[in-house]
Amino acid sequence: MNNPDTFRGSLDYIQRKTIDILDKVTKEDIEKIIHSFFKANRVFVYGAGRSGLVAKAFAIRLVHLGFQTFVIGETIGAPVKKGDLVFIVSGSGETIPAVMTAEIAKKLGAKLVVVTGAKNSRIIKFADIAIVLAADCTEKERKQFAPLGTLFEASAWILLDGIIAELMKNKKENEESMRSRHATLELP
Repeated sequence: MNNPDTFRGSLDYIQRKTIDILDKVTKEDIEKIIHSFFKANRVFVYGAGRSGLVAKAFAIRLVHLGFQTFVIGETIGAPVKKGDLVFIVSGSGETIPAVMTAEIAKKLGAKLVVVTGAKNSRIIKFADIAIVLAADCTEKERKQFAPLGTLFEASAWILLDGIIAELMKNKKENEESMRSRHATLELP
């Protein structure tokens, strides 16, 4: 029942697969995404379930970088308008709220970046920029070591943190300047 090889096997598998997945992301797409941040009035992020948690983590770092950022669906927010940037994270690209959010954002004139695991999903047709994080893997390995959307979510988290590092460089920010926008109720 207790098999330590499963734990190590899972870590090795997830690391190997996320490298494979992220190696397919092009420099050109990342440059387009970075450029879109500097043209946007405000930034909005959305995702459902675990993809939503990844999106929220990204939103926190964007706030630390000084971008006016909102999480769509939270009680404190603002309306999306023309000139805003909307980032949607959706593994399947078929989740109804994510697809509806993409469609509405486009109708409102926002620029839309989609991070998805499915290149032929419905959400792709609304995207100005689409990053597809698709895993080629055997069902047996994936089911044993990275169930459900684990590979997509882990890859999306790392991708978005890489975008944060690129934004830091382009904004001439550093950890100290970001810390000044971090939680203010912490003791020194």
